[in-house]
Amino acid sequence: MTLYVHPDNRFWDDLRASAIEIVPLQSEARLIERLPERDALVVVHTKLSEKSALDLSKRHCLAGFAHLPLHQRRPEWLAHCSRVVTVSQYCLDLLRRAGVERLYPEPMYGIADVARGDPAAPVLAKSRYLWDRRKARDRLLGSLQPIFGLSKETEYVKRPGLTLGIVSLIVPIKQFPLLFSSIAPILARHEVNLEIFGAGGFAQVRDLKKELVPLRDRARFWGYQENVAAVFPRIDYLLTGLPEKEALGLNVLEAQMCGTPVLAPKAPPFTETVLDGQTGYLYRDPREDNGLAFEKLISSLAGKERLDPRLAKDHLARFSYPALVERTRRLLAHLGAGLG
Repeated sequence: MTLYVHPDNRFWDDLRASAIEIVPLQSEARLIERLPERDALVVVHTKLSEKSALDLSKRHCLAGFAHLPLHQRRPEWLAHCSRVVTVSQYCLDLLRRAGVERLYPEPMYGIADVARGDPAAPVLAKSRYLWDRRKARDRLLGSLQPIFGLSKETEYVKRPGLTLGIVSLIVPIKQFPLLFSSIAPILARHEVNLEIFGAGGFAQVRDLKKELVPLRDRARFWGYQENVAAVFPRIDYLLTGLPEKEALGLNVLEAQMCGTPVLAPKAPPFTETVLDGQTGYLYRDPREDNGLAFEKLISSLAGKERLDPRLAKDHLARFSYPALVERTRRLLAHLGAGLG
C-alpha cells in the first residue's frame, strides 16, 4: 500500500506501518504519473480536478471522500468516482439529491480524539486570530498583536452562572455571526456566560464580535486550544453553530465523550450526533421562530440537572475508534470486491 501526501502535510510523519510506503507528491499530475497503468484501487481524500478524476476513473477503481456537505455546491469531480464515501447520513442525502449515483451507503462518521489532552492542565488565553500570512494585512496585524497585548497569558476560570462554550475554529461553515444575530439578544436577557475557545480569520472574528455586543463582557475569547480535554469539563454546555454547512461536528462528539452536553439546532447532522434529552438538547432553528424555542430552552436549563452524555454508551460507541476500524474494514472489503 502506498500513501501519497503533499510535502507540507506532516500529519502522517509518525505513522509506523511496515506495509505502508509514504511518498510526498506536489501535484495530482505527479500522482497520476506514479500510479500503475491500470486496475489500481485509488482512494482520494482531497479534491481532484474533473479532468484528473475522469482520467483515473477510466483506468482504475477511483473512490473519493466527500468531507463537506454538498450544500449549494456541484458534485464536480465526485461524479466520476467509482464510489463516493462520506461522513454522515446528512452528507449522503445531499449527494443523492445532487445526482451522485455511486454512493457507498454507510456513513464513515468520525471519532472523538480527546485522549491526547490532560484534563487537569490550565487553559491559557491565546490569540483569537488565525493570521493568513499570504495577506499583507494579516502579516501586519499579526506582527502588531504582541505590542498591543492582544494575546495575554490569562488563565481561564469558570464564572458563576450558566456557561455556554464554543469549542471550534471560527470559520464560515459554522456561521457563528449569523447564529448570534438571533440568539445574542436572548442570552443577554439571561444570566449566561459565553466562553469562546477558538480562533478565526480577521473578518470572521470581527463579524462575530459585532453580533456579541449585547452580551458585553459576558462573552470572552480564549483562542484556539489544542487540549480540549481540559476545556470541555469547564463549561456547562457546548454550543454548536448552524447546521446546513456542517458535515458531522467532531467537537460535538468530543464534548459528549468528555461528559459535556450539547445545545444544537434540531437538524442534520446534529440529529445524528446528539440524542435529545440524553446527550444534549436540540432546539428549533432560531431563523425559523425568531429564537422562541432557544429562549425557552435557556430559561429551563437553570433548574435542570445537567445531563451526563457518557451514560449513553451505545450512542457514543458508534463514534469510537473500534467502531471506525470496523467501518473501515467493511469499506475496504467493498472496494476490493469492485476490483474483482
